Amino acid sequence: MPPSLSLSLRRLWTLDKFAYSLRVFLAFSGALLLSWSLADFALVLPLFLGIIASALSETDDSWQGRLQALAVTLVCFAVASFAVRWLFPWPWLFALMLGLSTFVLVMLGAVGQRYATIASGTLILAIYTMINIEQQGGGAHDSWAQTLLLLSGAAWYGVISVVWCALFSRQPVKQSMALLYRELGRYLILKSALFEPLRGLNLEARRLALARQNGRVVEAMNQAKEMIFRRLEGQRGNRQLNRYLRVYFIAQDIHERASSSHYPYAQLTEAFFHHDVLFRCQRLLDQQGQACRRLGKALLLNRPFEHAQSEQALADLRASIAHLKAMRNPAWRELMPPLGGLADNLATLEQQLAQAHNPDVDDGLGDPSLFNRSPVTLKEAWERIRLNLTVGSPTFRHAVRLPLALLAGYALLQLIQPSQGFWILLTTLFVCRPNFAATRRFLTQRILGTVLGLVAGWALISLFPGMLTQTLIAVMAGVTFFASREKHYVLATAAITLMALSSFNQVGHGFDLIWPRLFDTLIGALIAGVAVFFILPDWQGRRLHRQAAATLEASCHYLDEILRQYESGKQDDLAYRLARRNAHNADAALSSLLANVLQEPEPYRRHVADDGFRFLVLSHTLLGYLSALGAHRQRLGEEADDTRLLPVARGIVAYLQQLAAGLARREMSDGLAEQREALMAALEQATQAFASDAADDGYHPLHMPLLLIVRQLAPLTEAAQRLSVRRQRGDGPAALAATG
Repeated sequence: MPPSLSLSLRRLWTLDKFAYSLRVFLAFSGALLLSWSLADFALVLPLFLGIIASALSETDDSWQGRLQALAVTLVCFAVASFAVRWLFPWPWLFALMLGLSTFVLVMLGAVGQRYATIASGTLILAIYTMINIEQQGGGAHDSWAQTLLLLSGAAWYGVISVVWCALFSRQPVKQSMALLYRELGRYLILKSALFEPLRGLNLEARRLALARQNGRVVEAMNQAKEMIFRRLEGQRGNRQLNRYLRVYFIAQDIHERASSSHYPYAQLTEAFFHHDVLFRCQRLLDQQGQACRRLGKALLLNRPFEHAQSEQALADLRASIAHLKAMRNPAWRELMPPLGGLADNLATLEQQLAQAHNPDVDDGLGDPSLFNRSPVTLKEAWERIRLNLTVGSPTFRHAVRLPLALLAGYALLQLIQPSQGFWILLTTLFVCRPNFAATRRFLTQRILGTVLGLVAGWALISLFPGMLTQTLIAVMAGVTFFASREKHYVLATAAITLMALSSFNQVGHGFDLIWPRLFDTLIGALIAGVAVFFILPDWQGRRLHRQAAATLEASCHYLDEILRQYESGKQDDLAYRLARRNAHNADAALSSLLANVLQEPEPYRRHVADDGFRFLVLSHTLLGYLSALGAHRQRLGEEADDTRLLPVARGIVAYLQQLAAGLARREMSDGLAEQREALMAALEQATQAFASDAADDGYHPLHMPLLLIVRQLAPLTEAAQRLSVRRQRGDGPAALAATG
C-alpha cells in the first residue's frame, strides 16, 4: 500500500465520528442483509428505527460499562414499547402515560449525562413505536411483531457497540486527548495575540474571544477526564491508561500556565512599545500553540512528536529582558518582576510540552486521583433528583414543559386525525430544548433540513424505483445523519428525512409521506416554540446574576486552595486540581450562558448581554491573575514580607465571598469600598518594603498577582452591581426581567 494512502486511511480512522458512523453502517448493513435474505424489505423500517434509537442512546464507556448500560437501555426500551402497545387503543390512559413517563425520564437526566442520554433514547423509541403501530393500521399481530423488530434492531446495534468497545477501547481516549491539545493550541495562539505590540488594538474583543476559547478548552478537558476515568475503574495498573493520565495532567498544567496573566497587557504595550520584548513573548507563545496542535496530531496518529524546543527563542527573550533591566529605567521597576515571571512561566510551559512527548520519563504521578462526578449510590442519585424538584431548576422546567408540549401534539393529533400524525410528536421531542436559544436554533434548522430532505427524497425515489437501491440510499442517509448530527444539524435532518422516505417506500408509502411529513414538522416545531416561550420559560438573562455569583465563588475557592499551597508547599493533589477545574468550569458556564442570552428576544436580553460580557471579561482576567498565582506557587518562608502578604490574600478571599453572596441575592453589601482601600493600603506598604530593599530584584510570587487582583476588584464590583440591578421587563433602557 502506498505510504500516502496508508496515512490517509490512518487519518480517516482517527476521525472522531468515523468509528461512530462505521458502527451504524455495520448495523444498517446487517439489517439490510437480513431483509434481503428473507426477501422482505418491509423489515427494514422497524429494524432501522431500533438501530437509530439505540445509537442515540450510546454512552462512552469501557466495554463492561457499555454492556451494563445496554442492559438498562434495552429494559427501558422494552418497557416503553410494550406500554405504548398496550395503551395505544385507550387515548386517555395513553395520554396519562405519555405525560408521566416523559416527566420521569427528563428528571432522570438530573442524575447525570449517561442517564439523560438513555432517557432521551427511550422517548425516541416510544414515539417510533407509535409510528410503527400507526403505519400498520393498529393491527394487533402486526403491531406486536413491529415492536419486537424495533427492539431487535436496538439490541443488534448494542451488540456491535459492546464488541467495538472491547476491541478499540483506547481509541476514544486518544481522540479526546488529541482534541484537548488542539483546543489548547488554539488558546495559546489567541493568548499570543494579546502580546501584539500595537496601539489601538481592541483588547476587550480579544479577551472575549480568549474567554470563549477557554470554554472550549474546559469542555475538551472535561470530556478527556471522563473518558479516562471510566476506563481506569478496575484498570489502575494499565500502563497505556496511566500514560494517557500523565498526558492529561500535563495538559492541566499547560492550561493553568497558559491562562495566567502577569500584568495588564495594555500597560506592557505602552511601556515597551519601542522594544522587542513583547514581540518575542508573542512569537514564543504562538510557537508553543502550534506545538500543542502538532502534539494533538501525533497522539491521534500514533506518530512521534518532534518538538524542536524553542531554546533560541527563550534565550532571546531572556536576553531582551536582561537588556531592559540594564537600562535601569525607574518607570519600569514595577514591570520587570512580572516580565521575569512571564519568562519563567513560558520556560516551564516549554518543558511541559517536551515532557508530553514522552510522559513515561517521569514515573511519579503524584496524586493520580480523579474526582467522580457521577453518583455511586441510589441515595446520591435520588438526592440529585430531589435538589432539582424546584421551579428554579432548568431540568424541572424542561420536565414540565416537554410533557405538556407532547400532550398538546397528541391532543391535536386526536382532534384532526392527520395522516402520519405521530411525526408531530417526534418533531416536538427533537426541537423542544431546555432553553429558548437552543430551541430556536433547532427549530429553524429542523424545518430547513426537512424541506431539503423531502426534495432530495422525492427526486431519488423517483429516479431509483428499485427497492434494493432505495434501501441502500436509506443506509447511506442514516450514516450521514450520525456523522453530521452534532455539527451540521441541517444536513443531518435532511439525511434522516431522506432515510425515512426511502424506508417507508419499501411498504408503498414513500410519496404519501412527503406532504404529511412537511406539515407535521411545521406543526411540531410550532408547538415546541410556543411551549418554550410560554411554559415556565427559562430565560438565561434572569439567571445571569446567579451564574456570575457562582463564577466568583469558584474563583474564591481556587484562591483559597492556592494560598493553602503557599503555606504547605506545592503539590498537585485532588483538592487543588478540583478547585482549579471548578473555577474554569464556572467561567465556561458563564460564557455559554451569555451565548444563549444573545439568541433570546430583545425584551429579555436588553442591556443584560452587554453587562454580562463586561463581567465575563473581568472575571476571566481575574482568573488569569489567579492562574499566575497558581503557576508560581511555592512554600513561603518566614520573612516579614511573605507573612505580611498572606493576610492581604485572605482578605481578598473574604471580599470575593462577600461580593459573590451579594450578587446572588442582588443586594450589594455596604463597606466594599472601604475593604478595597484597606487591602490596597496593605499592599502599598508591602510595595514600599520591597522598594526599600535595593538588593531585591526578584519576583515575589504573591505580591504582584495580589496587587493586580486588588486593582481588579473595583471594576469587577462595578460590573457585579450592574448585574444585580432589578429592572422591569420592557421598560426601555431599564429593561431586565425582575424575577430571578
